[in-house]
Amino acid sequence: MSAMVEPTATPIPDARALLRTARAGTLATSGDGQPFASLVTPATAPDGAMLLLLSGLSEHTRHLRHEPRCAVMVAGPQIGPNPQTAPRLTITGLATPEADPALKARWVALHPYAAFYAGFGDFQLWRIAPKAGLYIGGFASATRLRQADLAWDLVAVQAVSAAEPSILSHCNNDHADALDLIASVHGANQPGWRMVACDVDGCDLACDEAVLRVSWSAPVADAGSIRTELIHLANTARNWHKTALDDAPRLA
Repeated sequence: MSAMVEPTATPIPDARALLRTARAGTLATSGDGQPFASLVTPATAPDGAMLLLLSGLSEHTRHLRHEPRCAVMVAGPQIGPNPQTAPRLTITGLATPEADPALKARWVALHPYAAFYAGFGDFQLWRIAPKAGLYIGGFASATRLRQADLAWDLVAVQAVSAAEPSILSHCNNDHADALDLIASVHGANQPGWRMVACDVDGCDLACDEAVLRVSWSAPVADAGSIRTELIHLANTARNWHKTALDDAPRLA
C-alpha cells in the first residue's frame, strides 16, 4: 500500500515553490475545439510568469497563435509507488510571445542542455501569466488559486531583479566554495556550482547541464535579504557536514 500524503497547511507558498522548481510539464492547448497535450520545459520569469521556449513548427504553437487560452500542469516527486501522492499544480492563462532577450537567457540558464537549439530561428519564447490555478498537495488536498494567489509583490520583484547581476557576480566570483557547500546538502556533491538566477523565492545553481533549485526560507524583498538567506544556507550546510562527520564511524 502506498503512503498517503497529508494535506498541506501552506498551499499557496507550496504552489509557488512548485511553479518555480518545475522543469517539465504538460501544456494543454486547443485546435478547432479539439484538446491537445504536449510535453514542455518551463521556467519562471522574476515575476512568476511561466516561460516556455516553443518551436514555431510544433502543433501546440500553431494552436496558441489562434487560441492563446491554455493550461499547464507541473508535478513534483511522488511518495512511494502511487503517482497520485505527487504534488501538482495546474495554471490557466493566456500565452503571448515574449521578445525580451534577458528572459530568453534566463530560460536557457535553467535549461542549459537546450543552449544549442535555443538560437534556431523557429524557436521563440512564450510567456503565460497565471490567471487561476488548482494545487493538489497530496491526498484529499486540493486548493483553488485565484490570480492574486499567484501574483508576486512587484516592488520586491523589481528590487531583486535590479540587484540580480551583482548578486550572481559576487557569489560566483567570491563565494564559489559556499555554493558548492549549499549544493552538497541537496545531494549534489560535484564541485563547480554557479548561481545562474535568483528571485524573490530562491536561487538556481547550475553545474554543467545539471540545475538545482534552492528556496529561501520565505520570500525576500531586496538584496540584503538575499545575503541573509545565503549566509543562513551556508551556515546550515556547514553544520550539516559537521554533524555528518561527527556521526561517521571511526576506525579503532
